[in-house]
Amino acid sequence: MINNVFTIKNLNLFYGKYQALHSINLDIERNKVTALIGPSGCGKSTFLRCLNRMNDLIDSCQIDGEVLYHNDNVYNRNFDVISLRTKVGMVFQKPNPFPMTIYDNIAYGPRCQGIKDKTELNKIVEKSLKNSALWEEVKDRLKDSAMSLSGGQQQRLCIARAIAMEPEVILMDEPTSALDPIATMKIEELINDLKQNYAIVIVTHSMQQAARISDNTAFFHLGELVEYDKTDIIFTTPKEVKTEEYITGRFG
Repeated sequence: MINNVFTIKNLNLFYGKYQALHSINLDIERNKVTALIGPSGCGKSTFLRCLNRMNDLIDSCQIDGEVLYHNDNVYNRNFDVISLRTKVGMVFQKPNPFPMTIYDNIAYGPRCQGIKDKTELNKIVEKSLKNSALWEEVKDRLKDSAMSLSGGQQQRLCIARAIAMEPEVILMDEPTSALDPIATMKIEELINDLKQNYAIVIVTHSMQQAARISDNTAFFHLGELVEYDKTDIIFTTPKEVKTEEYITGRFG
């Protein structure tokens, strides 16, 4: 239990009368990459958004069960959602840099947290860009618009923006689906480096990507968690027939 940053117990999620997640139980380990795989519409991204309460933004969404972050249920009425989203960062499918400078993209969050000292902000910006493997490419153009970066650079900038808030967990919703193979490789190498300091949960449609970068894999189908295990077990000796059929391309 001590190695888990999240423990999910009997999680059910409804959009109005439609049930999108059915009795999900799994643990998210620190310093590991957990991949969520499964066909489109199976509940991967819906589950991911439960971890930092992004589903709160949907009026018809109802949740029961527990999402325990360090043994505190994040869905308790008095839970600090702002603090949760600081500690559980999010990187989306398409890069979404703010329409401001590269520097200000990184400094935005810390400034909102009350950090105004220029020297401290400079250190945060440099550290975050180094940790996202972007510093050497942009260190001489920090005052340029973030929109001038390539797609892969923009996605690494978004990762740096999340890192600047000193999170414990980074959620990634298909972070390479809009990128070319070279940019994808850089993001995958970055994820491998980042897990030394963060728990990472990634939604991916690419089983090859899940096999390359993750330690644990959860296979979702029709809103149910079919199987969850170490990645090498899921891809070589899965326990469930449905998992094997999906891995081998017989459906999905």
